[in-house]
Formats: sequence, C-alpha cells, structure tokens
Amino acid sequence: MLDGKLGVLHRNSFIGLIQTCMPANPTLPLVSIVTPSYNQAPFLEQTICSVLAQDYSRVEYMIVDGVSTDGSVETIRAYQDYLSWWVSEPDQGQAHAINKGLERARGEIVAWLNSDDLYLPGTISAVVQVFQKFPQVSLVFGNAISIDECGSPFNHQEFGERKLEDFMVFNIICQPAVFMRSSTLNRVGLLDESYHYLMDHQLWLRIVQEGPAFFLHRSLACARYHPSAKNVAQAASFGQEAYRIVEWMHTQPGLEAIFEKIQRQVWAGAHRFNARYLLDGGLAGAALVSYFRSLWAHPNTALKEWRRIFLSLFSLVGMGWLGTAYTHWQHRRYASISRHMGLENVQELYDEMKFLKKEEDHERI
Repeated sequence: MLDGKLGVLHRNSFIGLIQTCMPANPTLPLVSIVTPSYNQAPFLEQTICSVLAQDYSRVEYMIVDGVSTDGSVETIRAYQDYLSWWVSEPDQGQAHAINKGLERARGEIVAWLNSDDLYLPGTISAVVQVFQKFPQVSLVFGNAISIDECGSPFNHQEFGERKLEDFMVFNIICQPAVFMRSSTLNRVGLLDESYHYLMDHQLWLRIVQEGPAFFLHRSLACARYHPSAKNVAQAASFGQEAYRIVEWMHTQPGLEAIFEKIQRQVWAGAHRFNARYLLDGGLAGAALVSYFRSLWAHPNTALKEWRRIFLSLFSLVGMGWLGTAYTHWQHRRYASISRHMGLENVQELYDEMKFLKKEEDHERI
C-alpha cells in the first residue's frame, strides 16, 4: 500500500514550478541530477519535467545523450534553456554516460535519473532536509512506485532501514529513489564502468562503507517497466553480475571481515537475486535451481521470496497461469488504490508541464 506521506498529487502542484525560473537561495545546498539518455524519446520529456517541476530552486540538471536517433535530441534541445549542461555524443554505455555527468557535477548532493523514470513532487526538498539534518549520512533512499509504459502505477516498492550487511546480502533498493553525498562519492570513486546491470548496487556497497544510508519513509520516484527497459529485456543477465559482486566483496578490506561472518547469507542473497531475474526473464527452471541453491546456502534468506519460489515451481509444471492470475489481481488491486489516491496516471502530472512549456514558448515568439 502507498505510504501515508505520499499524499494526493494534483496537477495544480506543477503550475509555475519550473525550478530554473524560481529565485535560487544561495544558502541552500546545490543538488546535481544527471540523466543518461539513449533512444527513450517516448519517456524522456516526462523525465525532464519531473526534475524541472521540483519545488527546490538550487538544482543543476544535466543530460548526457549517446547520439539518440529517435527524436530524443530534439526533446533535449527544446529544454536546453533549463539545463545546466547537455551533450549528445558517443559513449561506452550507461555507466560511462552517467560518469560523464557526475564528473561535471558541482552539487553537494548528487543523483542520476534514467530517461524513462520520474521524480515525485517534493522529492529533492525532502532529501535535502535529511542530508542537512544528518551530516554523517552518505546516502538517502526511499520507496518507489512501479509504473508501466503508459505511466499507470502497478506496484509500490517498499523498503526499510538498510545497514551495510543488508546491501551485502542483495537487499536491493530502487536506484531512481537514491541520492548521494558528493563528498563521499568523491572518496569512493564513480561507477565501475565494467558493470552493465548492477553498477548501482556495487556503488552503494562502496558508499555505505564510508557512512550510513538513511531510509526516508516516503515515495521519491517512479521506476518505469516496459518491454525495452534493461530490467525487462535483459532480466536474465542481471544475476551474473551479482555473483561477480560476491567475488569482489571478499577481496575488499572494508568488507572482508563481515563477509567471512555472513558469507552463507551473501551467497544465498546472490542466488535469490539471480533466481528473481531469471524468473522475470521467463526461465522458470533455471530460476528454481537458483532458488534451491539459495535455500541450501541459507534458508531464511531464500524464504523471504517464498511466493516466487512457488511461482517458479508452478511455471515449471505448466501451471504458470496461477502466477499470472495472481499478478494481474495484484495489479488491479493496486490500480484501484491508486485511483482512490489520485494516482491513476503519474505521467499525466508531467504532461501538463509539457503543455505549459509550449504555451510559454509560444509567448516568446
């Protein structure tokens, strides 16, 4: 269920809230947001609007495009007056594009928002308050809403407090709802560009060694799931990088001692993570094998996903329709809750921003 602090979103909240048009208070921390972009034109404009509509004035917003050919560059160009910097040039993948933006970031607080995801209203202000109140915190994260390609919510990703050990056993958090203190990022380094799927989680492990993560109990972002999204189209490849991170962990001085104490949980978490993505990729048999490996390594860790274990078993014996029916029921139930709270279509909130900008551009002519 949606947490109470999310509240009801109204289109009126966005009228006149293009952040670069608001007077900036120089005493507030600068927040740097980077959006990597590559051929996601159907979603890019909503992403841009979700940043520009924030009620926080000191935002440095940068877009790094990898020479998109689908109209993305034209969209970026339409908003260039509101951007601190943008570029469209060849890159070596998503992590490289994000790093190019982070290298330019001047903010005390930094984050990246993929070109198909969205920030919810008030996110940046809420995050800044946490960083100001708790100077020891290195990373702030919150809950997230899963939306489909049309912007309709179908799930609420609820998390909780996370310690270093939780990150080590692959208790994953949602990347769009994560913000980092730049001083910590400068100490640990940028994304490891040799990772293609779990570069964010590997970075969280490095950051949380330097200072604690803070869970902000509210929804901060919308994570979009659609057929061309990497977490859907390449789901079966994610688990292999989890195993690579396990191998990396026990070579790290700051993690090695903890790893020796909880290595069975760590391996169980990696197997469970691999199984989840294999199942999402339609590989029920391989998923079940990985779940059994997780059970063998540490039953309590594996059984946190007991429903998905049964789902993979049902799918393997030709009863996958039960899981599909259960998923559809969950989505319908969540859609009903969303309608009740005014969240039937998150994307529409930012479509009004697009309309307002077109009006403003027309007045300039």
